Amino acid sequence: MNTFQSYVMPYVKKYKKLIVATIFLGTLSVLSAAMLTFTSGYLISRASERPETILLVYVPIVAVRTFGISRAVLRYLERLLGHNAVLKILSEMRVKLYRALEPQALFINSRFTTGDLLGTLADDIEHLQDVYIRTIFPTLIGLFLFVFATLSLAIFDWVFALVMAFCLAVIVVVYPLLSLYILKKRQLESKVLHSRLYETLTDAIFGISDWIISGRKEQFVDTFMKDSHASHEAEKKLSYWHQSRTLQLQVFSGLLVIIVGVWAGFQAAQGEILPIYIAAFTLVTMPIIEGLIPLSHAIERIPAYEESLRRVDRIHKFGGAIEVTDGSTFSEKHANIEISNVSYRYEGQQRYAVENFSLLIPQGQKIAILGKSGSGKSTLIQLLLGALAPTDGQISVNGHQSAEYGETIYDMMSVLNQKPYLFATTVENNIRLGKRDATTEEIEQVVAQVRLDAYIHSLPDKLRTQMEETGQRFSGGERQRIALARILLKDTPCVILDEPTVGLDPETEYALVDTMLETLKDKTVIWITHHLTGIESMDHVIFMDEGEIAMQGTHDELMESNERYRQLYKLDRG
Repeated sequence: MNTFQSYVMPYVKKYKKLIVATIFLGTLSVLSAAMLTFTSGYLISRASERPETILLVYVPIVAVRTFGISRAVLRYLERLLGHNAVLKILSEMRVKLYRALEPQALFINSRFTTGDLLGTLADDIEHLQDVYIRTIFPTLIGLFLFVFATLSLAIFDWVFALVMAFCLAVIVVVYPLLSLYILKKRQLESKVLHSRLYETLTDAIFGISDWIISGRKEQFVDTFMKDSHASHEAEKKLSYWHQSRTLQLQVFSGLLVIIVGVWAGFQAAQGEILPIYIAAFTLVTMPIIEGLIPLSHAIERIPAYEESLRRVDRIHKFGGAIEVTDGSTFSEKHANIEISNVSYRYEGQQRYAVENFSLLIPQGQKIAILGKSGSGKSTLIQLLLGALAPTDGQISVNGHQSAEYGETIYDMMSVLNQKPYLFATTVENNIRLGKRDATTEEIEQVVAQVRLDAYIHSLPDKLRTQMEETGQRFSGGERQRIALARILLKDTPCVILDEPTVGLDPETEYALVDTMLETLKDKTVIWITHHLTGIESMDHVIFMDEGEIAMQGTHDELMESNERYRQLYKLDRG
């Protein structure tokens, strides 16, 4: 219920006028429908007596037309105001969610799965509109109708009013609580399965090539079909209960209509009401009950709302950058990194991805980290950036744990990975992301440093050349150089190179490595790589295997003393 207090009640208070007006119009709409059936029943009965002139039934005729029109008008106004309020609320919730995500955009992949985010953005926020439209509004309208119907009936017969109040309480109280009890587990199960489908689908979309290359596409299809079937079965159980409950309520409603009809007949026989009101009292029961039935559906959805709100709340809790508590600034032009006995194990895994790793990297040192896929290199980078917190040990930058820096760690470290993201805008704008207030002269300088100036100036629009989505206008090596220019413009003391030459041809790779080492000569460089191209220029070489340091030293030391390294070096040279 805390999430309801945080994400529902503030909006109810803020838009209380619109919500109250919506509930008032909704109540009037149902009462108009009730009066329409009441006057219709009276008119039919009165007309059956064949009055001498139409004037004797003129008033009920006008009343039927009035209530018929007012019901439609009031329903329209209720929907107009209600949806207006809900759309405003959803708009604010989306903005609030995006503002929570924006500061941690660079850490999103390590904190959330893509499917989880997709489920929240595309499903949960949209789903929360039902809190108002299908729960709050129908519940309050139903309660008003319950009280109104009971008090109105008590005017004629208070004993029968108590009996009907008890019967209507079955619809207003018993069935909603029963639905909540029966469906709570099933709804949560359905939502979990639905979220798993989002995750499976996004994993397939982003990793389809891996599935095909590894020959495991049949395994993926089987897994997806099992998840889809399980989700379908859960939805089918929910649908069965809904249909079953609807039938039960319709049968019960029919019994109540008969009971009211019998009561009206006895009242007429005793002279308490005129016989022409028998049909009126009988028919007015139906729209009242129709206004009460949605309460079952309204209350049963609460567990689903709670799950959606928990997921939204989990994202909000990650919002905001973490600040260093001692007032240190992040404009320092050095980054002394110390990794002390760091181990990390992913949730649900028994084996450590990184185990007992220690390393001191003073400012300006060049470190190469080698190792096969799955050896822990990428995990180590995430630990350095504070995106993951060590299970054991600690990582400090200039005496502060890297996690303390939050997003500001990127003022100390830049990352050039395999696929740097380039936007569908100009070359100049893509490079200026490294420094928003950079001048054209500064951009020209870093373009020259990455040895791309001759090519850029040969283009008709030069720096204003459009790159297209993901930089498709340029080759792989050119895209990496533009991303490197962005890093040089940002001018952080430490640069992490996460296999930036993967997928490039040997000639382009050699040229890019030479450019990187030349332009980054005054910075700390942590180079994650499979290849040994340019390894001779590194101050220290580390080979990781199963999360641990298998060998380390300078290139010359390893070539002289380590047979395995010599073999790797020869193999890499062909």
